[in-house]
Amino acid sequence: MPVHPRKTPFSIQISPDLKEAIVLLKKKGATCRLVGGCVRDALLGQTPTDFDVEVYDLELDVIATTLQAIGRTERVGKSFAVVKLWRRGLEYDFSVPRTESKSGTGHRGFDIHPDITLDKRIALRRRDFTINALLYDPEKKVIIDYYGGQADLENGILRHVSEAFSEDPLRALRAIQFAGRFGFDLHPDTAELCRRMKPEYSTLSSERIWGEWRKWAEKSQKPSKGLIALKDSGWLAFFPEINALLRLPQDPDWHPEGDVFTHTLHCLDALVEKTDWKELDESLRGTLVFGTLCHDLGKARQTRFAEKGGQLRWISPGHDQDSGWLSERLLKRIGSPIAMAEKVKKLVENHHFLNSFKDGSPSDSSIRRLSRRIHPATTNELLYVMRSDHLGRPPLISSEQEKRLADFSRRIAELAVNDSTPKPILLGRHLIEIGLKPGREFKKILAQAYEAQIDGVFESSDEAIIWIQKNNLV
Repeated sequence: MPVHPRKTPFSIQISPDLKEAIVLLKKKGATCRLVGGCVRDALLGQTPTDFDVEVYDLELDVIATTLQAIGRTERVGKSFAVVKLWRRGLEYDFSVPRTESKSGTGHRGFDIHPDITLDKRIALRRRDFTINALLYDPEKKVIIDYYGGQADLENGILRHVSEAFSEDPLRALRAIQFAGRFGFDLHPDTAELCRRMKPEYSTLSSERIWGEWRKWAEKSQKPSKGLIALKDSGWLAFFPEINALLRLPQDPDWHPEGDVFTHTLHCLDALVEKTDWKELDESLRGTLVFGTLCHDLGKARQTRFAEKGGQLRWISPGHDQDSGWLSERLLKRIGSPIAMAEKVKKLVENHHFLNSFKDGSPSDSSIRRLSRRIHPATTNELLYVMRSDHLGRPPLISSEQEKRLADFSRRIAELAVNDSTPKPILLGRHLIEIGLKPGREFKKILAQAYEAQIDGVFESSDEAIIWIQKNNLV
């Protein structure tokens, strides 16, 4: 364990309000260091958004009282060991160094022991990864690195700080989301530590489990790295729907990349790297990642070696439908919101829509019905999943399939069903206008008219009225 830290000149932009807070605390005798994610993100060339300040040599009560002079404050966290400061719409966290001792099972089974005189090296031992155990001196403008976090950042390594890592089982899942988020590899020693933590998985709440999966899905630069970390840590076993994809064979002519797990990794990275996924809002990004993750779950139930086209091949007919309920089961297991699970189920059940037409050219009515069938998901969201599925077969890229996808994109826009289902043309007020009285027949007439509209029979309310009169519906 290093005693003397590596110090590197570096400048992190901090707000005037945070500077003022640090100056006030220094006047009271404190030493302030930025720590954690803000330092890590700055070194990665990203703009820090969450600022955590470790305050040495000053009691929490004094910190809270001092900061009250410049903004609203509140003591939060276990044992109220953190002072939050809000000023001009921004939030800052101030905490004192502390040690933690295991007092029970699970993520929250700790006793906290604040110690304002604690050695910085000792205080950092409770941090999860070396990349999050970096300090920044805002006065001297230097990075202070006791545990090799800078080198791990440069080399793309996710490594635990100390054996204390194993006391919090949530950190094993945090490793997965960080691996995907930054495109890092889990260090073998950290993977081994995660394997030893497996018995405590059952102590984690679904809310905590979902929190890490959500961040992986919404923030990953390289989502495949997260799943590889999940496999290397042994924690993939807790998610059997995904685990079943390992070593699951596919037809090498159609999937030269390898087994279904490998295909899924390629699809996830293609979604992030080869579409405009990064420009979407976080919630939609998460839905699309889970749709891509789950699109082939059903192959674990449907794959078999059988004759196709006069040859014995690996086939998995109907896997898209099994993928639907398996995605629902997986997302329930990890604590996903019901609304997201509903959308993902619709996306994976229909990701082979184009393949159900031999020439790849569905009719207008088929596309309209698709948009209604996959609600609350949209055909535009489905297009992302279909495209990532196609791009997840390196080096096999089909120009014919690219054309089909481009044509599908154009047509859902032309039919105005890319982001919604077709809105009914014929409404109840139209029936009232031609003299009908509201009643039970209304619903039946409107339903039949909507089906005709989906089939392209009419395109205006006037045409709809003519159609219902011609068909003796009134």
